[in-house]
Amino acid sequence: MSLAMIVTLVVFVLIFLLRMPISLGMIAAGTFYFIFTGTDLGSVANHIMNTYYSNYVIIAVPLFIFTANVMNSGKVTEMIFKFATGLAGGRRGALGHVNVIASLIFSGMTGSAIADASGLGKMEIDAMKKAGYDDSFSCAITAASATVGPIFPPSIPLVMYAMLSGASVGALFLGGMVPALLICLGLMIYVSVVSKVRNYPREEKVPMRAFLTFTLQAMPALLTPIILLMGIYTGVVTPTEAGAIAAIYAILVAILAYKAMNLKGLLDIIKDTIKDTGSVSLMVGAAAVISYIVAREQVASELGTLVLSLTDNKYVFLIVVNVIILILGMFIDTSTIQLVFVPIMIPVAKAFGIDLVHFGLVVTLNMMIGLSTPPFGMLLFITAGISGTSLKAVMKEIMWPIIAMLAILLLITFVPEIVLFLPKTFGLM
Repeated sequence: MSLAMIVTLVVFVLIFLLRMPISLGMIAAGTFYFIFTGTDLGSVANHIMNTYYSNYVIIAVPLFIFTANVMNSGKVTEMIFKFATGLAGGRRGALGHVNVIASLIFSGMTGSAIADASGLGKMEIDAMKKAGYDDSFSCAITAASATVGPIFPPSIPLVMYAMLSGASVGALFLGGMVPALLICLGLMIYVSVVSKVRNYPREEKVPMRAFLTFTLQAMPALLTPIILLMGIYTGVVTPTEAGAIAAIYAILVAILAYKAMNLKGLLDIIKDTIKDTGSVSLMVGAAAVISYIVAREQVASELGTLVLSLTDNKYVFLIVVNVIILILGMFIDTSTIQLVFVPIMIPVAKAFGIDLVHFGLVVTLNMMIGLSTPPFGMLLFITAGISGTSLKAVMKEIMWPIIAMLAILLLITFVPEIVLFLPKTFGLM
């Protein structure tokens, strides 16, 4: 490792320890590297702009962010919650099941765990609190179920991974469906067990007439993922164009179907989307600088040679990757992991002959688990803040849902066909 690379790593670690924004830390570290090596900054900027300016896939990110912000309006989340309540029936712990089902439905419209937890999550936690559920349990199941958002299509992290790896967005979206359903199944089993042990209340079964009413009211929102995915898999539109259609459809649903948004509300959503996109863009640009340095220093190549010298078993490599990402996820934001560390691992995965769609779902699910993992899981802070519950209590309660999600992670790690079955069936592989 060159002296310039060592200085870069030291600067990055120091800025991380000082709790400065990660994107600024990466830019500062990159600046030190370029000063040490006397690199022409113009050539670096030219390389990065040529890489991303012509990347059509990344345009889908702000479109999905906008759709998530629109769908996060109170009326839309209310309709989804009522529909999920009807599906859950009158079983014990029904609101816990509603929490999981609603998150799955909401994920088909937003692709964002943060949007799920902060919007729909508030409604779920408030309802569970009124019904007599423990606050820590309500927060834990809300945080855990929100991780489904970026696994079930559409998914902002999967779009970012497609940009980094060159894997098909459509194949990644289809590949995420079965793992997302398995996570929901695991969480619902957990809810059933806890509800029985703690004697959580049964909800009144929703009459068929009321359920049909809820279904009709929720239908405009429920059609969002259907329109989105049918457009992609029939070849009518690209994933990016589908993102644009979803954004327009979300506006029509919010304004015409639910009358939940006026012109002022739309302008506020556009402002929020610009802020969110700016944050993502800054992170992507900063990560591109680090990726340039990593490529120049041949870090990925050296890492690949080292790993291949230690083992020729791809499953050993996948276990190591899982452990590393899980540890990083306890302390570092998922976008940093995806944009800085995952690109280093992709060439090694290729060397082992691992399918990039399979690898993408493994690392993405792993990163989403990190959002609920103590001590710095973002979803824990969001749900605890919404409910006013002690963060320590939420961290204690989240451990069993994390174990359930880790079991699904191991399952898809060692059985790739769980991920690849649907993409192969639809001829995308």
